[in-house]
Amino acid sequence: MPPTDARTDTGAPTRPPSPAGADDTTLELRLPADLLALCTDAGNGPPEAGDLLDSVAAWGPARTPAGSFRLVPVRLDRDLGTVAGWMNDPAVDAFWALAGPESVTADHLRAQLGGDGRSVPCLGVLDGTPMSYFELYRADLDPLARHYPARPHDTGVHLLIGGGRDRGRGLGTVLLRAVADLVLDHRPRCGRVVAEPDIRNTPSVSAFLSSGFRYAAELELPDKRAALMVRDRDLRHVL
Repeated sequence: MPPTDARTDTGAPTRPPSPAGADDTTLELRLPADLLALCTDAGNGPPEAGDLLDSVAAWGPARTPAGSFRLVPVRLDRDLGTVAGWMNDPAVDAFWALAGPESVTADHLRAQLGGDGRSVPCLGVLDGTPMSYFELYRADLDPLARHYPARPHDTGVHLLIGGGRDRGRGLGTVLLRAVADLVLDHRPRCGRVVAEPDIRNTPSVSAFLSSGFRYAAELELPDKRAALMVRDRDLRHVL
């Protein structure tokens, strides 16, 4: 993965999910009845509210070449300052567009924390130190599903590396592989992990390719032209 760009490991969308009510291109936080059927197990009824991603908080750590890594769901009272600080880094803001006072990041996080559980914001904690931010989301229940042939339980990922000293060292590749493996290990109904980085962000696309994702398509999204990256369960031990 080329280490020449400070944004190499962000892997984030140009504009990630925004608070409910912004417009129909953002993450919708009320689960429509027709989409609820997609995440209902036959004979078992609908999933519990807040459990559309199979209890991320209960997932254990992953062993990686960089150390022990864990996803820790964000708590606003504990983590807002950390996440807002990262969002105000110009290299991060170029893709996330959430720079400004803490209230900007707080609104972004509350839209997920107060929703139905289809998107879970997490700190990426490496050897006990928070150093990255992830959003895991149900891609099949997101407006993204209008732009590619989504399958039930497709799980999406957005990523940023927090500190500049952690960028450009290949950590994005290591963490993306770890997170995709965590998803596939703990979400048995999920057959694919997907992402949609800006097609112009070559270092980010490279990080996904190096972590076992394949380039599946080019998507014309409302706010960007994106590379649809897919990590298939069936190919996880091959790529």
